Amino acid sequence: MINGVKVKKLVKHCDDRGFFAELLRDDEDILERFGQASMSMSYPEVIKAFHYHEEQDDVWFFPSGNAQVVLHDIREESETAGATDVYYMGEDNPILLLIPKGVAHGYRVLGTRPATIIYFTTKSYNPADPDEKRIPWDDPGIGFDWNTQNR
Repeated sequence: MINGVKVKKLVKHCDDRGFFAELLRDDEDILERFGQASMSMSYPEVIKAFHYHEEQDDVWFFPSGNAQVVLHDIREESETAGATDVYYMGEDNPILLLIPKGVAHGYRVLGTRPATIIYFTTKSYNPADPDEKRIPWDDPGIGFDWNTQNR
């Protein structure tokens, strides 16, 4: 696992009305501070990758649909510099994923249904000076094969 990445298995409390699950609490050791919560929906097979932040951490959660999430550690000082991790997240595997600043990240929607992502950041978005650096989805330096492998 890339140094600094945290995974929290979520607990669903179910009854005849549906379910409740706490996503993120301020008394957990996940975020240094809380800045913004956002939500996005993407259609099947869409790839949104890669980007990274220099000043903020992200926490990702997919409440509907499923996604292949790819992280690549571009932090030169990190013990895991150059490492790539893949996580399968969504309604079939409800987890929270902390993505530290300096780790490039992106995802591909899996299956035939759209996926919704809810994400939290330690800083609010500043359109005048966005903390978002882009890397192409097919960057040869990362070299990730986004195709599903038949095994």
